Amino acid sequence: MILPILFVCSFFVSFSQASVVDFCVADFTLPSGPAGYSCKKPADVTVDDFVHFGLGVAGNTSNIIKAAVTPAFDAQFPGLNGLGISMARLDLAVGGVVPMHTHPGASELLIVIQGTICAGFISSANTVYLKTLKRGDIMVFPQGLLHFQINGGGIPVIAYVSFSSSNPGLQILDFALFANNLPSDLIETTTFLDDAQVKKLKAVLGGTG
Repeated sequence: MILPILFVCSFFVSFSQASVVDFCVADFTLPSGPAGYSCKKPADVTVDDFVHFGLGVAGNTSNIIKAAVTPAFDAQFPGLNGLGISMARLDLAVGGVVPMHTHPGASELLIVIQGTICAGFISSANTVYLKTLKRGDIMVFPQGLLHFQINGGGIPVIAYVSFSSSNPGLQILDFALFANNLPSDLIETTTFLDDAQVKKLKAVLGGTG
């Protein structure tokens, strides 16, 4: 008798916590918070809030990593706010790389549209999962784990990525270590790199200290 009662109670608790609105289109006139943006008034919502046109144009890969990520997150696509999904376009020039990075707030699903990608991630047990992906191949990168993508062929790469959050977050390991003012002696102590290597990487990525 106890189990049916618990089931009924859990059903009503879940039902009471369900969304009572159809959507929460981001109101960019108000600041965002940990839960996302505040909702636009329904009277101010239009169909354009639910359509995004930004992923049909190649990103600018004229940079040090020869890569570009064009996001369609809640900050660019207000209709995604609160829905727990988003997308991005990835362009990799020949020799391009997305360095080791993590998305603290989402898992990632990547599909290759053009070219070849060498992609992988590292589990919390330090197990490496590595694969060469070709057109039409899909790979998932679990939330919070370090992962990377490299152009593995001789032509530019196009891929599309979906995330399990409207704002997945991003931290690139190389930039976190070498593109700021973290003191070099601390980096050397924690990474076992020598002073010359740290200074070289800071010079390349714009770090100080």
